[in-house]
Amino acid sequence: MSSGTTKNHHPFAAVVLAGGSGTRFWPRSRRTRAKQVLQLDGERSMIQQTVARLEDVMTDDSVWVITNDLLCGTIEEQLPEIPRERILCEPEARNTAPACALAAFLLEREDPQTVIGIFPSDHTIGDVARFHMILRAAIKLASSGAKMVVLGVPPTRDETGYGYIELGAAVTPTTVGGEAIPVRRVRRFTEKPDRARARAFLRSGNYAWNSGMFLWSAKTLADAIREHAAEMAPLLEKIAAAWRTPEFEQVYRELYPQCESISIDYAVMEPRSAKGEVASDLYCLPADFAWNDLGSWAALHEFLAENHECQNQNVIESGSKVQIDSSGCYVFAPGKTVALVGVKDIVAVETDDALLITTREGSQDVGKVVKELKSLGRTDLI
Repeated sequence: MSSGTTKNHHPFAAVVLAGGSGTRFWPRSRRTRAKQVLQLDGERSMIQQTVARLEDVMTDDSVWVITNDLLCGTIEEQLPEIPRERILCEPEARNTAPACALAAFLLEREDPQTVIGIFPSDHTIGDVARFHMILRAAIKLASSGAKMVVLGVPPTRDETGYGYIELGAAVTPTTVGGEAIPVRRVRRFTEKPDRARARAFLRSGNYAWNSGMFLWSAKTLADAIREHAAEMAPLLEKIAAAWRTPEFEQVYRELYPQCESISIDYAVMEPRSAKGEVASDLYCLPADFAWNDLGSWAALHEFLAENHECQNQNVIESGSKVQIDSSGCYVFAPGKTVALVGVKDIVAVETDDALLITTREGSQDVGKVVKELKSLGRTDLI
């Protein structure tokens, strides 16, 4: 496994997580055509946009992708610039902790000081120049001692679909390009709160949304896995030891499914900020670059409505459209004429074999449709 260096000359490897199923974007998102390989907001897929954003920060092609068997072929087609050996296909989905940890153990064997950046494959960034600035600051901070760095998004609403970061004291800013980037200690991670807690977090002014973007050295993360996920660590170390040997695929497919299915937040970040105590090695930088994780049809509607001209906040992706006394709707029906009459805040998505009708508020629960279809044995629709 190889890494490159950033323009700050710190060894750096970007790991793009692309194994999710994107069930809240059903019926467009399916197991073999998940959200990250869809063109939701432009001509390029979400993962293509993610990799393109990293190019300006890397001095060589040291991007790695961790996905699954069902998406591997599509991702290889969409990212021909990434060598095949650097697209790792999980034999079984095990959440983000094993994926991040595998990258750490692979890179630790080559250069323990390499900074690893973890990037979800399905986010949008509005201000790419600012993203590059914050990323360089995060790489610099993560390379200075055994530090773990998370990018925290300044919250704009009492969102219940995101994890939150409680911020601790401010510390010495990290200077990049002549600008002092503020740095805060992390006090605690909280997974998706209910509405009342989310509202309290927003009012306090002392919380950030967890963007899912983390940075740390290979050794720092590997040691954290050894400490907090002791059963998983030896499995992943054996897989890393087999890298670039004829036995790698066999070892990978045999041992990886034995890892606990757990997120990196639960496995490492939350234990290090337990009981509300400020962990000495956890830091947060502001992800103030117009971030959106497009986690639902409602989030996609909000993003497109803000960034494109539309009548009465109606986002209609169709052949032609008629709008009468309607507002706040999202409709996807390519090639069809869509007529909205007297409706508000609905979501309608049509594919060749399925039709979804819900509300923007109800779009958070679209993933339940996939579970129901699975229970009915309709795997052809998921």
